Amino acid sequence: MKFLVTGGAGFIGGNFVHYMVDTYPEDEIVCLDLLTYAGNLETLKSVENKPNYKFVKGDIADRDFIFDLFKKEKFDVVVNFAAESHVDRSIENPEIFVKTNVMGTTTLLDASKEYGVKRYHQVSTDEVYGDLPLDRPDLFFTEETPLHTSSPYSSAKAAADLFVLAYQRTFGLPVTISRCSNNYGPYHFPEKLIPLMIARALDNESLPVYGKGDNVRDWLHVYDHCVAIDLIIRKGKDGEVYNVGGHNERTNLEVVKTILKALDRPESLINFVEDRKGHDMRYAIDPKKLETELGWKPKYNFDTGIQQTIQWYLDNKEWWQNILSGEYQEYFDKMYKEKGRI
Repeated sequence: MKFLVTGGAGFIGGNFVHYMVDTYPEDEIVCLDLLTYAGNLETLKSVENKPNYKFVKGDIADRDFIFDLFKKEKFDVVVNFAAESHVDRSIENPEIFVKTNVMGTTTLLDASKEYGVKRYHQVSTDEVYGDLPLDRPDLFFTEETPLHTSSPYSSAKAAADLFVLAYQRTFGLPVTISRCSNNYGPYHFPEKLIPLMIARALDNESLPVYGKGDNVRDWLHVYDHCVAIDLIIRKGKDGEVYNVGGHNERTNLEVVKTILKALDRPESLINFVEDRKGHDMRYAIDPKKLETELGWKPKYNFDTGIQQTIQWYLDNKEWWQNILSGEYQEYFDKMYKEKGRI
């Protein structure tokens, strides 16, 4: 089969490209990414010469470009990771989130309908459900939880989900959606909590923690997320939503303290800062549907996964230091333009 993986130079998309290229050498994997600030081709360095992999630079909201690409490549499966995803950035500039997350999704849906894609999969987020109270640990997000968004980011993702389901009902497009909890693992862009804390702790810089650090997130290792998406694409039912979570709830402060302990850094580095506007208190996913219907089981719990992740950042300092210096943005020109690979 031929797969289009959009947003494949990002964090989760990049890990999924690695997983697919290595797991299914008989399949073709086309990675599409616009290479905005969070897209990093250095993430894909180890697969760029594999015979079943190809990179294409482009915008999912560019209708003419997308239709030409679908006509040329004849994709069997589309997996859409492409999204603006940073909540703080969505508060500063909501419009770009609408353009990429909503209009980009509808462009991909139209092209998938036009060119007979056999499966369109939308990678969504548990943030479309809003949040849960801290004093009700018995409550979890299920696939039937009403959408109740808090930020421009989550609102744009929820809108995209509704368009995906509408295309299934109206046009019969074979679609699935996955909604995941917070991911962590290799190749995570250093503006997000875990890699940011690792990088700053290694340099003995202060670690900014929103509010009191008591916001709770359900942490999911990115490898387990990739396995889940693969299962949903191949075995999931058309028109269905599947929640992906690992029952690994931790407060932000607990996560930061875990990182400091692993790196042998003092807790005095923690610096509590003004809380984010509309900051969701607690996310927690019930993955029972995915486990019982498709047989998914996570490989990592948080204790094993965070240690693996910290070690990866210690072993791959050049990758994230290139991001902090801005050098990673030069990789496309050096490896593609200058070598005539586009």
